[in-house]
Amino acid sequence: MANLHDIRRRIKSVKNTAQITRAMQLVAASKMKRAQDAALASRPYAELLARILAPVAKGVMNFSHPFLEEGRSNARCIVILSTDRGLCGSLNANLFRELPPRTQEIKYITVGRKAAQFIGRTQRDLIADFAISDKFKFPEVRVVIDFAIKAFEDGSVGSVDVLYPRFVNTLRQVPRMVPLLPLAGIQEMLESLGIDKGAQDERELNFEPSVEVILTDLLPLYVRRQFYSMVRGTKASEHSARMVAMKTATDNANNLADNLTLDYNKARQAAITQEILEIAAATAANEN
Repeated sequence: MANLHDIRRRIKSVKNTAQITRAMQLVAASKMKRAQDAALASRPYAELLARILAPVAKGVMNFSHPFLEEGRSNARCIVILSTDRGLCGSLNANLFRELPPRTQEIKYITVGRKAAQFIGRTQRDLIADFAISDKFKFPEVRVVIDFAIKAFEDGSVGSVDVLYPRFVNTLRQVPRMVPLLPLAGIQEMLESLGIDKGAQDERELNFEPSVEVILTDLLPLYVRRQFYSMVRGTKASEHSARMVAMKTATDNANNLADNLTLDYNKARQAAITQEILEIAAATAANEN
């Protein structure tokens, strides 16, 4: 059995670790709450976009737009939304398992240092790397999505997909690959925004300058809004996973400290018993 000094030192080290992980858990919890509130705050914008798109799309028969057409290239672009830091459990590992094999012609855009490191380590084709802060604003996100849109429009890639950890709840984050470009169609856009197919608006509406011009401006707004929502979900997933991981680490450290304290008490009791036996034996020897 280890001596008392070594056990005391281990107990102190484990308790210090528990304090650190507890503090990180509290920080992640507060960030998670802000990320969830920010994701909910973007819903009114999506609802407004839906109310605008519904009557506009109803009046369109034959409408063409670069976002609705197949890309001119066979190359595929995947935008990976990951974390900058670790200590968030298996969030990034589960995300990277969803990537296709390297044999395919795929180009990658990464958001987050962990994704960039993985793409570099596996020798995949990385064309851009971006970083987004925790308290990000839309301009930070727009730089990323505009880069992907430009690559699609100039024919560098034929499609754009987004791989991100979808936030389900605090304990569950599911990796999800979502096609972003080209768009499947206007009706699919309306369904993704929660508009019922059978919903009818009987009002007579006039559009200026024209329905086609309005849709031409609304489609990029829709794509950017979808990507912005995914980034919000990624941040909420990151902080949730980190909070759970740090709570688990804190609980494990506390359990280890309790076990070490028990070992310390046993060792101390054994040492005291040994000293009593030695004193008794010395006393008996003197009497004899």
